[in-house]
Amino acid sequence: MSAKKLDLSTVTLDAAFREGVRDIFETKIVFNQTLGLKIDELAPLNARAHIAMRPELVGHFAYNRVHGGVISAALDAMGGLACMCAIGAQHHEEPVMDRLKRFAKLGTIDLRVDYLRPAIGETFILKAEVLRLGSRVATTRMEFCGADGTLLSAGAAAYIVS
Repeated sequence: MSAKKLDLSTVTLDAAFREGVRDIFETKIVFNQTLGLKIDELAPLNARAHIAMRPELVGHFAYNRVHGGVISAALDAMGGLACMCAIGAQHHEEPVMDRLKRFAKLGTIDLRVDYLRPAIGETFILKAEVLRLGSRVATTRMEFCGADGTLLSAGAAAYIVS
């Protein structure tokens, strides 16, 4: 790569990479199965997914609202997913398997979650965006929304990427 910084928004994630990420995120990370996270969209700097409400996710039985730990874990997973996309885009010239292996070093450094409204509903939308991808640390912003798009919780995180 030249001295000029690559604009990741101009990179297209190839189908094989997207499928590899989906397999890792939805199948190989078993806790994501427990949460019920399903990917909807992957782009070089962001990701979108959803969760269907299930009895296992209830945090308050009287209101049938999602447990705060579920929200926190889901937002953390989404921040990591967005980082995976950005890393894959940054190294788009490498073979798919080499890019997918880079995720072994990905880990959460810091996570902040603001619970804004009770998470009550049948389906929830999760969004994550990479704000900065450095050589060692990535910074992200995440959202946990109702099916109608209402922001229920917001997150911010930092991840080690090397």
